[in-house]
Amino acid sequence: MRIEELVKYAKECQVELSDEMIAQLEQYGAILKEWNQVMNLTGIDEIEEVREKHYLDCILPLKHVELKGNVADVGSGAGFPGLVFAIVKPEAHLTLIEPTGKRCNFLNEVVKQLSLTNVEVVNERAEDYAMNHRECFDFVTARAVANLPVLSELCVPLIHVGGTFVALKGNRGQEELEASLHAMKVLGCEVSDVFEDHLPNGDVRINIITNKTKATPKQYPRAYAKIKKKPL
Repeated sequence: MRIEELVKYAKECQVELSDEMIAQLEQYGAILKEWNQVMNLTGIDEIEEVREKHYLDCILPLKHVELKGNVADVGSGAGFPGLVFAIVKPEAHLTLIEPTGKRCNFLNEVVKQLSLTNVEVVNERAEDYAMNHRECFDFVTARAVANLPVLSELCVPLIHVGGTFVALKGNRGQEELEASLHAMKVLGCEVSDVFEDHLPNGDVRINIITNKTKATPKQYPRAYAKIKKKPL
């Protein structure tokens, strides 16, 4: 995908990419490719593919939800969607929660080189971070972290009542959603909207928007081993 195409598709998602944003995204891609040579960040690091399969993929949900306030990206990895959101929505404050120290080093390097002032990188597991940061985020999002029943327990406790959980999923998103409905109910969330979008190459993206309607019971989130062994 050429940068001009990304600009066009982003505009269709209600995202206007300024010259500064474009420069930041291109620099981000260059840093990603450089670091990917020495550590496993992503299987996609050629800039043409990065623009479509990472950047546009992250921008698609913004067609459906107004991202603002305090936003947490759980399991941020190489920064998708958190760093992309930080670039294209500079009015939002992003907290990137990533348990792997080397990936946090990468995220901090991108933040430094792009001079992003609206990003905090946290080297911690989401379920541990929630012990001291329960229900303090307006939005929580995650992409390519875990299946939705597990992911919900990692993310929903971080959102305050009235806040929003945005899960970026692939073509099995609807199947995962059906498996997570009990977990959502227990954790205090209700599904608001489910959107099926497509990348220009035809890949299906299911973006799931849920609203938090009541406080999450204090016993959640559990330790990750328990979450994984026995999802809600």
